[in-house]
Amino acid sequence: MTTRTKRIIIIIALAQILLALGVFALPKVVQALPGRYLVRLQNHPLTSGIVERISTPFPSALPVADGSATRASVALDELPEIPGLPENQQLASTTPTAQPSPTETPQVATTPTQEVTAPPPTETRTATPSPTPTPLPERVLLEDLITVVQGFNNCGPANLTIALNYFGDDTTQEVAAAYLKPNEEDRNVSPWQIDEYVNQFTALRSTVHSGGDLEMLKQLIAAGFPVVIEKGYEPSNGTGWYGHYLTVYGYDETAEEFYSRDTNLGPFDGSPRVDSYDEFNHWWQQFNYTFYVVFPESDVTTVMDIIPDVLEEEASMWQYTAELAREEIRQDPENVFTYFNLGVSLTRLGELSGDPSYYNEAVRAFDQAREISLPPRTLFYEHRPLMAYWKAGRLDDVIGLTDAVLDVSGGRWVEEIFWYRGHALATQGDLLAAHDAYTAALEVNSNFYPAQQSLDWVNSLISG
Repeated sequence: MTTRTKRIIIIIALAQILLALGVFALPKVVQALPGRYLVRLQNHPLTSGIVERISTPFPSALPVADGSATRASVALDELPEIPGLPENQQLASTTPTAQPSPTETPQVATTPTQEVTAPPPTETRTATPSPTPTPLPERVLLEDLITVVQGFNNCGPANLTIALNYFGDDTTQEVAAAYLKPNEEDRNVSPWQIDEYVNQFTALRSTVHSGGDLEMLKQLIAAGFPVVIEKGYEPSNGTGWYGHYLTVYGYDETAEEFYSRDTNLGPFDGSPRVDSYDEFNHWWQQFNYTFYVVFPESDVTTVMDIIPDVLEEEASMWQYTAELAREEIRQDPENVFTYFNLGVSLTRLGELSGDPSYYNEAVRAFDQAREISLPPRTLFYEHRPLMAYWKAGRLDDVIGLTDAVLDVSGGRWVEEIFWYRGHALATQGDLLAAHDAYTAALEVNSNFYPAQQSLDWVNSLISG
């Protein structure tokens, strides 16, 4: 055998080894890519097929609760008092200040749990959310709303920009995102974060609620206020269910249509997105009919006169949305989001009242939602199931659900997933693992101050 032949054989062997290593490593390399690049590869005709073959299939649903998991592993009175939890936090001030820099953090004071008088979970509320009817124009389409094309997973800052700019605030999508999601990969900005941003860092005002309805939306639009809603949607590319924000600024009673700005799907030529009332309501229901309104401070009375009284106080709002969900369950017992909404509302009532029966009923609703088939990304946007399972002492559910979310594409870029995982780990006595979870939450979003409060707390235990 000649030297040249030997070299060719060696080169071929090395090439085969490198090819084998590449095939083995390629899935890991692809999954490690930042989400914005991975999405581009998935959507490009030359690479979409390859990415689909080497990627882990996205699960169709979160895991259901097994029989052993439905039993509490710790009692409510054994749960630690972790700083940063919703019932222990309240903004110190809502006085407008200068526009924030990406590293600026709102000042927060911890306060005792708000005491409310709440009915037992089974009590029925008969209040209606609809405002007092006033004559509405047949058609309204507000003018001068800017068109914004959102950045990667940037529908929160993008829609906020539309609302702020409409009232003369020149905040850009990039400026809002620099504070609301300083990490570009962050998958979600919650309505409460947007509400705090507006009320603390602009001269405008904001109010956020769940339990809205179509008539209220039309009243607000007719009065000159665009409304941003949180909604579900499923893109046609088969990637599954997502959450999204939409700025609604018009309606037509004759055609029974709403007109909106969609920063992801367009259109981007200045014309509105069009949805029938029924289609609009279908997707809005999936987020408990949540909405927020931005407005000048001088218009606070006008806005709050339109928003139904039952939605203006947290306790009555969550009582109302719980009963609304129960009614929708009676009408459609196979709708997974009605059970999910019920669980969210009951969890919120538990946070306000401290009554453990709310958490116990909430986890039953969440168990049923998981049994029907709960989309994995629901926990990207609404994290109350993790709160309810933790408060009900079902720590295995918290660990199991956070495991499931962290295993899917994008799940590791949701700060709240790490944060609630830290609560379960701390309750189990694994303070070092809880420390790592809280730290991971802050790595996703350095401005997520509840995680910083929880991290300081666990560090004090470790060092003490």
